[in-house]
Amino acid sequence: MVVKKLTLKNFRNYEEETFVFDEGLNVLAGKNAQGKTNCAEAVFYLCTGASLRIRHDRQLIRIGADCARISAVAEGRGGTVFLEAAVYENRRELFVNGNKVGRSVDFLGNMKSVFFSPGELRLIQDGPDERRRFLNLSISQTSREYASALLRFRRILDQRNDLLKEKDRGLVEETLPIWDEQFALYAARIACKRRDYLGELSKGAAEAHAFLTDGAEQLALSSDTKYRGDEEAVAAKLVRELAASRERDLRLGFTTVGPHRDDIDIRINGVDARGFSSQGQARTAALSMKLAEVALFTRLSGEPPVLILDDVMSELDLPRRKKLLARIRGLQCILTCTHAERVLYGTECRRIRIHGGKIIE
Repeated sequence: MVVKKLTLKNFRNYEEETFVFDEGLNVLAGKNAQGKTNCAEAVFYLCTGASLRIRHDRQLIRIGADCARISAVAEGRGGTVFLEAAVYENRRELFVNGNKVGRSVDFLGNMKSVFFSPGELRLIQDGPDERRRFLNLSISQTSREYASALLRFRRILDQRNDLLKEKDRGLVEETLPIWDEQFALYAARIACKRRDYLGELSKGAAEAHAFLTDGAEQLALSSDTKYRGDEEAVAAKLVRELAASRERDLRLGFTTVGPHRDDIDIRINGVDARGFSSQGQARTAALSMKLAEVALFTRLSGEPPVLILDDVMSELDLPRRKKLLARIRGLQCILTCTHAERVLYGTECRRIRIHGGKIIE
């Protein structure tokens, strides 16, 4: 799938601009803080309904405006799709081909993208929350079933945690087993899907990492969960674990077992990268995971996603820049940088210069 046109209105520092993209490499160039990343962020938002940079959607609204609008025309195997998001102070509206969708899960996957920036180092170096967020966003773009299960699971988890804080012990003992059954059902779907997805992602990440490092380093990804078997077996195991941890959960006031506590084990040459990798190693490992994500999306959906590379070239040495450019050939890529001439090496591309939230021809 490729983005043909993107229109921003009162989004971040843009008053109103329309971008026209080629099917190959599109370079957004300009000085820092001019709006390059904002444009890239808008594309990702239309793919996932979420931003990797903010916690509250209202931060997307241009100062002085009451609503931000993002819209795009994309083309893929299924034809042309028109996506739009209108963000207000306390709500948002999502549209697919002019029809308002009531659930965010119905907005997911109409256009797919993979986003990489220097900030993705947190995928390797920060806590497990970042790695779970990565898996959730990645899997949800290719599986609405997973996205729906995740939404239901989070609601059940919140309700179970509220019950654990209830002072009426009789009420807790009576109703907790009911919540545990529901919790285990959806938790098992999530755990099994993550396990299988990560198994496929790890193969691509290992291959991409070997390519970027000329075989000097080996990257290995694996789930640290102990769940085995099909969903039914995993659900039964979770019910037992919930029962065994009940007293601890009551004492702490929250649920201590389940997929909301899982992590990804990331190793470079056998060493835990989460705590012992250098900046350069972490950057290459994260980039390898993203390139693997591109390949997996392509295999699962039959067409490549839009690849967004935000200020990545400045963080890579010359050999790895060349390797990355060779690797993404044939994909639609939106790449941001401050000095296009220094990073492209004569690569054929569409160049768009941005200054102060405006396209400078």
